[in-house]
Amino acid sequence: MAAPVVYMIAIWIMSGLPHDTIMDLPDQSVDRFIKEALHLFEFAILYGLIINAFLVNGKLTPLISLAAAIFASFYGLADEIHQAFVPYRSATVIDAIKDVTGVLIAFTFVKYMYFEKNSRIGRWMAEFSEWARPH
Repeated sequence: MAAPVVYMIAIWIMSGLPHDTIMDLPDQSVDRFIKEALHLFEFAILYGLIINAFLVNGKLTPLISLAAAIFASFYGLADEIHQAFVPYRSATVIDAIKDVTGVLIAFTFVKYMYFEKNSRIGRWMAEFSEWARPH
């Protein structure tokens, strides 16, 4: 469970910095597009790390997957609220919607590709979890 916690700390630290500290591309339109698009991935990755921790331990269920999606979404909302109080950062409803949308896309992917009985990706994930599980 260390990877999701480390990632959450990294998100919190980076969102407490001015928006151009980590990445500032010369073309402002490209810079803005990339930063806006990252909202779709940032919390989807958190969801993926959480379910991977359960997957490796053989405890991933549909209910745990849903709980992980809800948790990742709420962490995204908390991060947006956090950014509202950081100088040179902004928090918008659109950003929060993008955070949650990314999680929902990842959740839907896992729901239909992992929990479906005849899914090739589901079989691959099951094999990976068996391989990665501590013996």
